[in-house]
Amino acid sequence: MTSHAPPRLVLPVGSRDHAIGPENAPVTLVEYGDFECPHCRQVQPIVRDLQNLLGDRLRYVFRHFPIRSVHTHAMRAAEAAEAAGAQGKFWQMHDLLFEHQDALETDDLLSYAASLNLDLDRFRHDLEEGTFHERIHEDFTSGVRSGVNGTPSFFINGRRYEGAWDFESLLAEIEKPLGVKIRLLFQEFTRLQASGGVLLALGALLALVLANSGAREFYHQLWETHAAISFGDFTLSEDLLAWVNDGLMAIFFFVVGLEIKREITVGELSSPRRAALPVAAAIGGMVVPALLYAGLNAGGPGAAGWGVPMATDIAFTLSVLTVFGRSIPLSLKVFFTALAIADDLGAVLVIALFYTDEIHLLGLGVGIAILVVLLALNRLGVNHPLPYGLFGLGLWLAFLESGVHPTIAGVLLAMTIPSRTPSVQEAYLAQCITIFEELDPEEAQGAAGRNQAAAQALEQIIERMQSPAQRLERTIHPWTTYVILPIFALANAGLTFEGSVGRVLAQPISLGVIFGLVIGKPLGISLFSWLAVRLRLAERPPDFQWREIIAASFLAGIGFTMSIFIADAAFESAALLAEAKLGVFAASLAAAVIGIGGLALTTRRREQVTARGTEGLPAAAEAGAS
Repeated sequence: MTSHAPPRLVLPVGSRDHAIGPENAPVTLVEYGDFECPHCRQVQPIVRDLQNLLGDRLRYVFRHFPIRSVHTHAMRAAEAAEAAGAQGKFWQMHDLLFEHQDALETDDLLSYAASLNLDLDRFRHDLEEGTFHERIHEDFTSGVRSGVNGTPSFFINGRRYEGAWDFESLLAEIEKPLGVKIRLLFQEFTRLQASGGVLLALGALLALVLANSGAREFYHQLWETHAAISFGDFTLSEDLLAWVNDGLMAIFFFVVGLEIKREITVGELSSPRRAALPVAAAIGGMVVPALLYAGLNAGGPGAAGWGVPMATDIAFTLSVLTVFGRSIPLSLKVFFTALAIADDLGAVLVIALFYTDEIHLLGLGVGIAILVVLLALNRLGVNHPLPYGLFGLGLWLAFLESGVHPTIAGVLLAMTIPSRTPSVQEAYLAQCITIFEELDPEEAQGAAGRNQAAAQALEQIIERMQSPAQRLERTIHPWTTYVILPIFALANAGLTFEGSVGRVLAQPISLGVIFGLVIGKPLGISLFSWLAVRLRLAERPPDFQWREIIAASFLAGIGFTMSIFIADAAFESAALLAEAKLGVFAASLAAAVIGIGGLALTTRRREQVTARGTEGLPAAAEAGAS
């Protein structure tokens, strides 16, 4: 599923940096700035106010980030600041350059140097010879590596600051009152690639503990408790487990549908050429596990569970790949992202076609009629989410009564949500520019004047510049990741172990799931990928190797959400369902260990090859390449 960007870190402050404040100050504020950037000039008084307020508690560091493609004098101004710094007056020149930002020609720089009583011959020589060009380039390169793409960019105690540049916002980030600390802790957790998987695992672990402790009766009775919704003569009554699996999971499948639609319309699955390799891999990752399972359970009581090892939580794969960082080529991450979406699409089709109970034509007909209305809303250009939500609820109820698994309603609803972005982007941009030009910096803070009206107008423009599908995916995805899926794990992972676990794992259902996930998944993904390339149906990106595909494909054997979901649909017998779930747990653990170990070996080999390839390269060549 959608991932979160990891927090950006900055190069540690060293003796070469220009800094004000003690080295042991509890707060270090690093700014990447451009002397010709008007925004950098505007934040200088704010930085000075912070220094005056915090005193020795703050260490301020300025690093150069001249954007030469936009600011023609920025590089020369940075060199002037360094030339002055060589004579002990960096900060004096720093202030003069920002104060006289509209006068940065060479003659102007010389006049500033004269006003500071610098050695003009030495200053002029340093400018003409580009003495400090490499020093400024080092600052710029460190900024690029830390994710800087504009100025000013701030880092507080080594981490990128993404908030507003006003005094109160910066101070709140530095002082970190309790509310800010709680917010930051949550942000740091959600930025971790594996944060959703952590909560999912904790939910499963808690369920196992409760189901095998003195609270087992309470645990099972809790999910058997009935809850009803009544409206006049209409009553919908289900136990809590059904509300989770048929209700909350419909929201999860709605987000899955939005992701599938995004990838098909604008992502890696939008063109046959780009989609060929991940689609082939996804098909192999479904067909081979299903065949292995069927071979062990054909004609037996577990035959219906062939779909259990087909669909897995490949989001875990993406999490691990991200943790490995730059050791993993970007194209491999893109490949598995597209594979995950294709895998989800396959799981949805399997549930819809093969794990649907008896069909009630009246309910199905009502559902189809509502779906037609939703498609009509899309064609008519209706972008507000309310009508889609109301008709979507009706679609879910119709599918619930039809016998088709109600979670399919979530996917179908997602396909009707408009994904078109407005065709008047240039008009919106022009309106934004006009609004910014009319802002009044002297207006009283909090006044209900032009600035407040401008802020409201900007909010509306931002909303309109995104498609309804984008807005809904961004809004609902955190709820599915951090609330719905952990609740699903808590409700469905509560296996009560009675007797020998080894005996249960030796049953055909458990073995079929384990063989399918641990052997079938990597075999199918790797084999079908190789065949697609061999038959020239697809191209393998040149920057990743087959051994990396094989190692990462073992991680695709981590099955939880979808595998357990299909198991619930496949087995009515509690004993058979327990065998399937235990097989999923064991297979996921084994696949994770093998996959992480394999990636560790392949990335170490890649690093060794890279190191051998770069040995002996002169520093000048490296700088030139950059």
